[in-house]
Amino acid sequence: MPEPVDAPGALPSADGPGIPVPERGAWLRRGISRDGGPLVEDREVVWLQAGPYFADSRGFAGVTSFDGSRVHFHHLTGEPGEDTGRLRWEGANLVEWGTNTDGSTFLEVWTPLPCAEGDTGSWAGADHHVVRVGRHLVHVDARAGTYWRT
Repeated sequence: MPEPVDAPGALPSADGPGIPVPERGAWLRRGISRDGGPLVEDREVVWLQAGPYFADSRGFAGVTSFDGSRVHFHHLTGEPGEDTGRLRWEGANLVEWGTNTDGSTFLEVWTPLPCAEGDTGSWAGADHHVVRVGRHLVHVDARAGTYWRT
């Protein structure tokens, strides 16, 4: 059973304009709310962003774009799809409100990971994508996403 995230008060509001994805970042998901439900976490999820390239340890990677208010995560490797969401800073956390391709909604709270300084890059092949941010690496292929800290 997913564990509730110890968060005071109500879920953050989705009001206001969104911001672009940070140019570089290593993030640990603190919790997710699906379709307005409670904020919970049921597994470790890491998202790395290096310029326009991202990799998510759930098993998808690709490129991001920003339309002035929403970020689009275009999946090019791994799990197919496109997530669309608005991002906003809440203290040190990055909060994302979005919609999946099936119409379901989500709210995710992302906390910055330490050791994100240093080399950053993105490498892709015919069947895989790797993103590195500092000491963090996420590898995605057709089977899975894998996170390593060097």
